[in-house]
Amino acid sequence: MLHKRLGAAELTIPEIGLGTWQYRGSVQALRKGIELGARFIDTAEAYGTESFVGEVIRGIRNQVFLATKASPWNFRREDIYHAANRSLQALKTDYIDLYQLHWPNSTIPIEETMGAMEELVNQGKIRFIGVSNFSLGELQRAQSVLHRSRIASNQVRYNLVDRSAEVGLLEYCQQNKITLIAYSPLARGMHAMRKNDPAGVLRTVAAETGRTEAQVALNWCIARDSVVAIPKADSVEHIEENCRASDWRLTQEQIALLNKEIRYRQRGRVEAVLRRVARNTLQRLGRV
Repeated sequence: MLHKRLGAAELTIPEIGLGTWQYRGSVQALRKGIELGARFIDTAEAYGTESFVGEVIRGIRNQVFLATKASPWNFRREDIYHAANRSLQALKTDYIDLYQLHWPNSTIPIEETMGAMEELVNQGKIRFIGVSNFSLGELQRAQSVLHRSRIASNQVRYNLVDRSAEVGLLEYCQQNKITLIAYSPLARGMHAMRKNDPAGVLRTVAAETGRTEAQVALNWCIARDSVVAIPKADSVEHIEENCRASDWRLTQEQIALLNKEIRYRQRGRVEAVLRRVARNTLQRLGRV
């Protein structure tokens, strides 16, 4: 398993990790992923899988890079302290490697939230600060109010058929040593990929490389500088397949072919602003 540096830290993490949103597999399946080198597990208090992940890492905590997330309704100073402590208890650990803000929350000053995150670092409860689903502007604002820490990562949706992260965000992360953690790197499954692949180039490139189509799609993702991926798989078979998307690289010609032939959506700035306004409105109404 190849590794990449986490943000600007003197630390590397596997370029393929283990996602646990809506996870329905076994402890043994995730343990297999760890054995294969995917020693990066991502969860969140909102997922309801923290206690399960605690069982997965029992006895091997020091071998795993552990990430979880605080929900946006817990972004007040005292609330985030309590949320972190609940996550620590559920995960059965005394520290979290990467603690992330799950979504932006415009109703709570980012200065208050990031100040609390820095205090958690000072207390030794978390090692690195991350965010998730933050736009470029939101990411820049969050970093600007930190005093002693740097944001290590931004976790966003990124895959062959949803490339909205390429509208400014990916380049900024690459230039500023912020790791982009790609969730849903296989979209909603290979059927979604194939629907947007009328020329069948995934099948062609898979045959050329001796890999599966899923491995090709994952490798396209992690071939980008500063990008790691956290696919979710419920079976040992699929976890093994995902892990074997590392340790090799597509050629530039193969990447160019995939970029040219596979249809993708790329949310523009106007659509992104409208979505952000809608989310902010719902947050003010207490709906999210």
